[in-house]
Amino acid sequence: MKPVQPPAIRDPVDLVTAKLHAWVNGFFLQLPNIVAAIVLLLVAWGVGKAIAWGIRRVGRRRHRLDLSAVLGSLAFGAVMVAALLLAATIVFPSVKPADVLATLGIGSVAIGFAFKEILQNLFAGLLLLMRRPFRRGDQIVIKDYEGTVEHIQSRATLIKTYDGRRVIIPNADLYISPVMVNTAFPVRREQFDVGIGYGDKPSHAAELFLEAIRKVEGVVADPAPEVLPWGLDDNYITLRARWWTESKRTSVVHIRSRVVLALYETAIEHGIDLPFPTQMVLFHDQTEEADGDRARQREGWPAGGRAPRPRRLRRREGAADEGTQEERVVTEGAREER
Repeated sequence: MKPVQPPAIRDPVDLVTAKLHAWVNGFFLQLPNIVAAIVLLLVAWGVGKAIAWGIRRVGRRRHRLDLSAVLGSLAFGAVMVAALLLAATIVFPSVKPADVLATLGIGSVAIGFAFKEILQNLFAGLLLLMRRPFRRGDQIVIKDYEGTVEHIQSRATLIKTYDGRRVIIPNADLYISPVMVNTAFPVRREQFDVGIGYGDKPSHAAELFLEAIRKVEGVVADPAPEVLPWGLDDNYITLRARWWTESKRTSVVHIRSRVVLALYETAIEHGIDLPFPTQMVLFHDQTEEADGDRARQREGWPAGGRAPRPRRLRRREGAADEGTQEERVVTEGAREER
């Protein structure tokens, strides 16, 4: 057998130099492709911005600012993603568009699981913006939060509460939860219960209160206000006053205060009783033999040998003492006359 001849050892410097030359040559060979990909990205960026601007402009004309902002951002993102895929195929010719799309499909499934809540909020935000159950500037109530809608974004809706705080609510919660829109209609109804004494006539008091409500500034004439006898409670007769005002929270609060003040002044002016809570206490009539005897009676005092003396005995003893004193006075007076 012939001995195996090992390959000649090359100079490491030559190897590194050859590798660098190969990389430089490859870079210059790909340089036109890289320049074309950069130009494509720049053109795609400009086209995406133009499309987004056009969508926002149409939205402003149709008073759909939030929807146009979200759609414009999505359109710009879609254009840039498509441009990146094309740029990748230009820079790396071995990469085929079909392979990129297949990889993108597999990756989209993984992204969908990873960003499930974000995508839910995104789609919920789009549905809210398209169906418009409420819009920017509306006053809504959701769960424990109430305020004015500031902005509907792709992920969440911003609400400014009446005390000047901001609440960020995910769009998915807004879409699946009951939402009360207080400003959905121009006017809304308010009510207030007032109690009058049983010595007053409910119909007369209702007429006086109704006339007072009609004079309050801000109360809508149509639908007309009304005052209805509503209940016979323990301490008073309940009259329910109902009236309509503008839907804005500011109008509702201030007009309610004026109505309450008008009802109070009317009651004072016409002598209508506004009773306090009253409790009636009934004392036992003490007609039984054991009543008043705290050593034997069944209620009101614990039985025992050291209980206070019954009141009826104390009364009898007091009356007897008074009679004895009177007899003594008469006797002493008679003696003095003699």
